[in-house]
Amino acid sequence: MAVLTAGRRMLHAVLVLWAAYTLSFVLLYVLPGDPVAVMAAGGGDATTVAAGQLDALRAEHGLDRPLPEQYLDRLTGTVRGDLGTSVQTGEPVARMLLDALPPTLQLAAGALGLGVPLGAAVALLAAYVRRRGLRRLLLSLPGAGVSVPTFWVGLVLLQVFSFRWALLPAFGDGSAAAVLPAITLALPVAALVGQTFARGLGDALAQPYLDTAAAKGAGRARLLLRHAARNAALTPLAVTGVLAGNILAGAVVVETVFSRHGIGRLTATAVAAQDIPVVQGAVILGAACFVLVSLATELLMPVLDPRLRTATGAREVVHG
Repeated sequence: MAVLTAGRRMLHAVLVLWAAYTLSFVLLYVLPGDPVAVMAAGGGDATTVAAGQLDALRAEHGLDRPLPEQYLDRLTGTVRGDLGTSVQTGEPVARMLLDALPPTLQLAAGALGLGVPLGAAVALLAAYVRRRGLRRLLLSLPGAGVSVPTFWVGLVLLQVFSFRWALLPAFGDGSAAAVLPAITLALPVAALVGQTFARGLGDALAQPYLDTAAAKGAGRARLLLRHAARNAALTPLAVTGVLAGNILAGAVVVETVFSRHGIGRLTATAVAAQDIPVVQGAVILGAACFVLVSLATELLMPVLDPRLRTATGAREVVHG
């Protein structure tokens, strides 16, 4: 049964990737504009470029063929790991993405390392305090973190810590220059973790077994940390796929604001230049990250909570 369940989830992951590829292909080719004309013009007026030169470039990049043929050819190449070549630079898209991935992973690791503990601490403190006003204030912080635009946070941090106090570099790809971008990206992570963890703690604290533990003399801190937090942690774990998506989406803004090399800035540059293969490669990479994280979470959840294994087995017996 476990093998069958894992197989179904992997099939679902493949279907999600195929849907993401197909949707991105359709949307990118429906959008107005001619990436070959932009490349040939070199930032100038595309009307001055000879029509024959444009036709030759379109044939070189396969953009002169019917869309169904382009779709099948690019889909086959993607399955083989060939994401095509950049219309602007002529480099393989896969190599461009691999070169841009490490700085983005550095930011993602920093955002998780800061955001997860911060969000968990706010949720635990809100569940621990007894004063209603303070609890409401703490529970409102994650909502505020979600509503504040990421670019605005980044600009404020730049103004305060780089331009006014000169404590940290404003731009660059070094370790010190990664601090402010990581903090900027950590705030929405902390907000999502805080919201889901606080909800899970509220549900866990309402369970009867905690009343039994309290009757045996367990204090509120022990109830939270030893009993409620373990079960409540499953709630934010269940949304780690969304968390990964938020980090990748935030990287587009953060890397642009702080002028850092990475997947986000590469995507923003490709969109501005109408470099369709690079944009689609970035979409596929983002979808793959989301699918892999979600799949790993689904497979890990029953390991952490035996009740889920029982429930899954019962559903398979009923549907079988």
